[in-house]
Amino acid sequence: MLEVGGFFGYMREWVGSEKVFYLFHDDPNLIEEIMDTVLEMEIEIIRRVANNIKFEMAAYWEDMAYKAGPLISPDMFRKFMMPRYKKINELLHNMGVDIIFVDCDGNLDMLIPLWLECGVNFVWPLEVAAGNDAVALRKKYGTDLIMGGNIDKRALAMGKEATKKEVMSKVPFLLEKGGYFPSVDHLVPPDVPFENYCYYINLLREIAGMAKLRF
Repeated sequence: MLEVGGFFGYMREWVGSEKVFYLFHDDPNLIEEIMDTVLEMEIEIIRRVANNIKFEMAAYWEDMAYKAGPLISPDMFRKFMMPRYKKINELLHNMGVDIIFVDCDGNLDMLIPLWLECGVNFVWPLEVAAGNDAVALRKKYGTDLIMGGNIDKRALAMGKEATKKEVMSKVPFLLEKGGYFPSVDHLVPPDVPFENYCYYINLLREIAGMAKLRF
């Protein structure tokens, strides 16, 4: 997997969330300059690395949403980010990379169609607490959208029955339809007992027709 940066997430880390929001309004030219610098760097890195190594997948990191939706408007996404995404993704496609992944927390309902439009076709982690529903997304987008995550990490802390209910409510359907990689919807929190996690892993393996692991 080739890491190809991001246009919002890293900028938010560099200047802070509040400051970056003001910059979009007060100094859009600076936003353009920052994003163009990132674009130039990423294209040069991709060209140099891809000359020696063949990649099957590329990955962005953005973290540009919260539980109710994106942190900037779809119009801002189209103006500032989409043209730059398209330039990188066109280069990746020309190099034979057809799986382009984005790691973004929060509710992605408004962002997914925008990412698909500019060539990003794999989203993770689809946090349940933010209202993401992988079953509904599969029905809406079909296999045009590759998905990972969406197993509520909070269920693992509640016990085996809650874990089984959460997994069985979506994983069999999604695996049958294809284009889904089951995982918890972000890092496993410390309140999940190891026994519960082992049960969760073996349940996934059972659904997938694989042998159980011994812990």
